[in-house]
Amino acid sequence: MEALKQGADALFILLGAIMVLAMHAGFAFLELGTVRRKNQVNALVKILVDFSVSTVVYFAVGYGVAYGTHFFIGAEQLAAQNGYALVKFFFLLTFAAAIPAIISGGIAERAKFWPQLIATAVIVGVVYPFFEGIAWNQHFGVQAWIKELTGDEFHDFAGSVVVHALGGWIALGAVLLLGARSNRYRKDGAISAHPPSSIPFLALGAWILIVGWFGFNVMSAQMLDKMSGLVAVNSLMAMVGGTLVALLMGKNDPGFVHNGPLAGLVAVCAGSDLMHPLGALVVGSVAGAIFVVMFTLTQNKWKIDDVLGVWPLHGLCGTWGGIAAGIFGSKALGGLGGVNLGAQLIGTAMGVAWATAAGFVVYGVLKATMGLRMSQEEEFDGADLSIHKISASPEREANW
Repeated sequence: MEALKQGADALFILLGAIMVLAMHAGFAFLELGTVRRKNQVNALVKILVDFSVSTVVYFAVGYGVAYGTHFFIGAEQLAAQNGYALVKFFFLLTFAAAIPAIISGGIAERAKFWPQLIATAVIVGVVYPFFEGIAWNQHFGVQAWIKELTGDEFHDFAGSVVVHALGGWIALGAVLLLGARSNRYRKDGAISAHPPSSIPFLALGAWILIVGWFGFNVMSAQMLDKMSGLVAVNSLMAMVGGTLVALLMGKNDPGFVHNGPLAGLVAVCAGSDLMHPLGALVVGSVAGAIFVVMFTLTQNKWKIDDVLGVWPLHGLCGTWGGIAAGIFGSKALGGLGGVNLGAQLIGTAMGVAWATAAGFVVYGVLKATMGLRMSQEEEFDGADLSIHKISASPEREANW
């Protein structure tokens, strides 16, 4: 019986890892559909290579930083319990690799290729697992301190703060240090629009992310006997809430409609195991509103050229999700309890502060040493030709 449970747990978390791995295709197509045609190849290459760098770094360094264990032992030991320790690493790696995938969308169309890979290595090796260890592995006694202070630990079931807010707030530093795309904000005050190059690809990316998210949230239980259908339905309700509010507030704009569900899902991660489905619907709806309002403000009023809106989507909706878990997870609002607003505010604020500081430090050092931006000529030609020497759809086929 024990062997069957071990096998079932290993398979459960492996399926979760595969579903979140598939989400990286969603990140790729969401970015590909949003950027201009001359940067489509770069979007695809970045996500795959970032994931590969993340895997090596998280295996060698990051997982040890977060959980104090390593894999430099014999394969015989690694294969114990059906290799559960390894597939747990695989699952948690897919979360870690989401951070550079998030950042990629913010700095698209003008960032150099190699400096971003170095940033990926530092973020996935040290920055992310440092906070991951605090939130999910009791590092430095921070959770015990929060519990002593407020009565409950900081609760983040599937990473509204640990993954999404961290990614979004790190990206903000990168976007600000990088500066806007050439000619995006003109001297006469006009803003040149860069509409999405492919709404179908953008929509495909959103749909892949939506489907994979059920692995992201549900499989965060990490064991089959802890799996809860409540998490699945809460994720669903938040997703549709975000979609409908983004549709209404975004005035039918397909870019908002397809980012709305993602905003809702980002926000529900933290409390998806505690909320009532109606609470999750409200949390997702508020997140959809946050995304539409803040994306418009950052782009048009504050002139922050965050191409995919990753700071509003992941940074702000993730922050909202961390706080919302303390509100809608409470028994007073139909939740399961065991959380409180004070603990959520402290934990969320710590995550935001750590990510914001890290973003400015990591990208500030890279800017000072290697530079972050492509040259004006390279940016004009597009990252596809400048970096990869080929466009997504060559104008004319070679005559063989």
